[in-house]
Parts: sequence; structure tokens; C-alpha cells
Amino acid sequence: MSITQRTAILTTAASLGLALAATATAAAAPTSSVPSTAPTPKGCVTVTATIPVGGLPQGVAVNPKTNTIYVTNVVGDFVSVISGRTNTVTATVSVGSGPRAVAVNPKTNTVYVTNEFDGTVSVISGQANTVTATIPVGSFPLGVAVNPKTNTIYVGNVNGDSVSVISGRTNTVTATIPEESGSNPEAVAVNPKTNTIYVANGGTDTAAVISGRTNTVTATIPVGVGPFGVAANPKTKTVYVANLFSNFVSVISGRTNTVTAMVPVGGIGPFGVAANPKTNTIYVTRQFGPGTVSVISGRTNTVTATIPVGFAPQGVAVNPKTNTAYVANSDPATVSVLAPCPK
Repeated sequence: MSITQRTAILTTAASLGLALAATATAAAAPTSSVPSTAPTPKGCVTVTATIPVGGLPQGVAVNPKTNTIYVTNVVGDFVSVISGRTNTVTATVSVGSGPRAVAVNPKTNTVYVTNEFDGTVSVISGQANTVTATIPVGSFPLGVAVNPKTNTIYVGNVNGDSVSVISGRTNTVTATIPEESGSNPEAVAVNPKTNTIYVANGGTDTAAVISGRTNTVTATIPVGVGPFGVAANPKTKTVYVANLFSNFVSVISGRTNTVTAMVPVGGIGPFGVAANPKTNTIYVTRQFGPGTVSVISGRTNTVTATIPVGFAPQGVAVNPKTNTAYVANSDPATVSVLAPCPK
């Protein structure tokens, strides 16, 4: 898949989401504003704040130690830095061309941003909010994930059909892991407990399993159509894959490397996915139709809530310490803050 083809797919997806959302809004009937006296349901989640950011926000990452959120903005080529305490943008950091995904190493307070149009990764100091290094990687880098235990960063190169391995100590590429031709690695997740990396391959409809010890692909698992997001719960050794052109999320056992469940999320368009290991809760953004986030119970593999957010939501990240999720909305350019409903 070329850069032009992939950009066209995502642009069409976002446009379709906006069109369907507008149609649904126009067709909706007025509802009563009579306040409910019912008790707050268990597991209830709601939008508690909406934060304006830049242009076409895409990726989201959280540093739970500092309660700081990082959001990439494709239009303008910068990262918005958000305080989780005040829900305000406290800084903006200029990066490379076309920033897409972002990941954080909370141990070193370092942020990593993939710049898809110039084939680099920007390294940001979380303390100074400045770029400290720019690392060349493969062609069209997109997904990025960090193993804080080994201080290693993994980057999926969509047009290179490979994963770049970066040392967080030296800021250099130490290995390049080849994948199947046409695999188009879109997203990356890490289980630091098992030192295992998971890659969503949008071109082959698979999830690749990589050993962080040997830097080799140890398994390839068929999933849905167009996997664009992946997340791992290290506590349960479970992996979640969002399949953009299917109507479900694939649930993978990290013990057996097999799909154990497929969770429907109300229609096609699952895009971003994040797992809260503390509550065993998974958040999935859905691009098509009215912008929503599906909340999934990791215990039952069922959707427990569907939360309206902005149009064409993209990335999502969770702060397990505060039990708060953050969602990047393409239009308007905002971040929705999701938290438990007030009791």
C-alpha cells in the first residue's frame, strides 16, 4: 500500500464518518430533558471535558507518572502537551513532517513520535518539552510502542514492511525486523512483562508476534479486515486488535497466540484501541458513523457502554492511575476526556 493509497483510505474513512454522523444528527428526534433519578450504573463512563488542540489530531499517549498527555497533530506538525490535572494544553512541541503515533517511556520521561512523511522518529524530553533527537527509521513509519523495562522502542514502517528497533539509551536503530511483503504494519503494542511485541498488519489482515529477546517474528495470527490498532493488557496477557473494515475487535490470548473472541462494536470502523490493566477495561474508537468510543469489559468480552465523542475519532490512550481515557477527534480538532460517571 503506497502513501497515497493509505492517505486516500483514511481521508475517505474520515469523510464517511462525518457524513454519516451529520445524517444521524439530522434524523434524530428531540428528546426529553427530564432528569433521571436512577442510580449510576456500574461501570458507567462519560465525557468530562473536551480539550481543543491543533489540526487533525491523530495519536495519543499518556505518562501516568506525571499525569501528562501527548497528542500528535498532522496539520501543523506538532505535539500538544496536556496536563491531566487541569485538562489544558500547557505546551506545543514542533516535530517532523506528518506526526502520527506517539508513545511514552514513563521511567525516563521520554516521548517518541513517528513522522510518516520524512521517515523519522522525534525524541522529546518530557521534562523540557523539547526535541532532543531525530532518528531515521524505515519508509512511512506509523505505529510506535515502548518497552520501559528494556528501554526499547518499536516502530512499524508501513511501506517498508518492517519494524525498527530503537535503543532508548543511544537513540539509534539497533535492528530492523522484516515482515511479510505487503504486510503494512500499522500499529504496535508491547507487553513489557513478557517482552513481546504485537503488530497490526493492515495489508495482510494479521497480527504479528515478535520476541523482544531475539527480534524475530514468532507467530502470525489472522484477525479481521484492515487491522489498524492494537493494545496489550500485560496483567491478563491479552491482546486487542481493532479491525477498521470489520465490525469487531479481535481478542488474542498472549499465552496461545490464538483469537479467543471477536467483540462486535456496533458497525465497521474500529480504529484506535487502548487497555486499562488496572480495571481490565478496553476502549475502542470507531471512525465510521457518529464518532463513538466502545467500552469493553476484558472479563466478559462484551461492550458495556458506547460513548459519543467528536467526529472521526482516531487514537486513544488510558491513564490507569486516574482511570481516565483520552480520545483524539479529527473534527473538531479536540481531545475528549473519558472518566467514570459521578456517583
